[in-house]
Amino acid sequence: MTDLPIALTDELRTKMHDLYYHLHAHPELSMQEHKTAELIQTSLVALGIDTFVCGGTGVVGVLTNGEGPTVAFRADSDGLPIAEDTGVDYASAATGHLDDGTEVPVMHGCGHDTHVATLLTVAELLAGAREAWAGTIVFLFQPGEETAAGAKAMVEDGLWDRAPKPEIVFGQHVGPMLAGTVHVTSGDAMAMADSLKVTVYGQGSHGSQPQDSIDPIIQGVNMINRIQTIVSREVHPLKPAVVTVATFHAGLKENIIADRAEFTINVRTLDPEVREQVNAALRRIIYAEAAASGAPKPLIEELYTFPRNYNDPDATAELVAELQKVLGENNVTPSSPMMGSEDFGLLAEVIGVPSVFWMFGGHTAETLESGNPVPVNHSPYFAPVAEPTLSTGVQAAMTAILSKVGI
Repeated sequence: MTDLPIALTDELRTKMHDLYYHLHAHPELSMQEHKTAELIQTSLVALGIDTFVCGGTGVVGVLTNGEGPTVAFRADSDGLPIAEDTGVDYASAATGHLDDGTEVPVMHGCGHDTHVATLLTVAELLAGAREAWAGTIVFLFQPGEETAAGAKAMVEDGLWDRAPKPEIVFGQHVGPMLAGTVHVTSGDAMAMADSLKVTVYGQGSHGSQPQDSIDPIIQGVNMINRIQTIVSREVHPLKPAVVTVATFHAGLKENIIADRAEFTINVRTLDPEVREQVNAALRRIIYAEAAASGAPKPLIEELYTFPRNYNDPDATAELVAELQKVLGENNVTPSSPMMGSEDFGLLAEVIGVPSVFWMFGGHTAETLESGNPVPVNHSPYFAPVAEPTLSTGVQAAMTAILSKVGI
């Protein structure tokens, strides 16, 4: 292994830990990250980094140090509506409100607290060691990743009109792997996602008079059963796709046939053509079943979409080589694509530049080898250990940035 030209001191490591604990204890829901954004902006300003708010609760920092390449690095900042059950002494007791006003517990159940803590630490390291690099670094603290709203909001708010356009965008995400390790995928790294709400219309009637009804529950059940054949009978078996129906709601009383039913669908694909194929098949099946039932045309509403998250193969290979030098070959592992989704890819896609996104581990060997279920992202038990998780995140981010702007 080789040392980076800019070292993480014990004092700064302790500061990073304290920041992580604070962020973990004070999460905020997607697109409501007001206090988190204030903390981020205050921290960047104190380092002499130019900042602006973008996309509502996003913060952009621009650090320029002479002539050289421009690189962007993204960290997301939102929490999740989960009641934390980790038992750590810095556990969240925060609450928030969903868009419909429902009060819910809030937790950093996906590790975005580690992302913010590491990138702010990287910003402090780079701001204090200008002799080691030259160029411009754009720090992207993005809101609303969990709802696929944040990257889109920043782009629509003029992100790349207001910040220098980078030649590459980097990002990373903590996950339920061994702390101290980094996992990188070349090509398609994470799945695209489409979530839909389907409203099925029928004709209500008394339960004793089914002949007077058009039962939306029967329609919905038949739609869902047929939807399950899209992956098994229409998509090529070597092209990944997942179709999930996770909610179904209809009726208020056991002896009344409802006049409508609602269900939601989540689709995950890696290939854009497969994405188009699956979404077309969904609509074909839903509309055809309604027609077969003599029912009105169903309403299909898009809830959200996640873009493609594609790691440029050449840039990925270059970064993996650099990461192996710094972290050791055994600690940098090529990995398969994940069917989880991220809106990170949009940030580079809209300006036509490459991007690389990787995972870094957050669990101890004891946790992974205990024989008990391993806490994963979005679990109420997910709390990455501070070390070596955070230091690895800093080293990985610094390696990526310095691979482009280092002297």
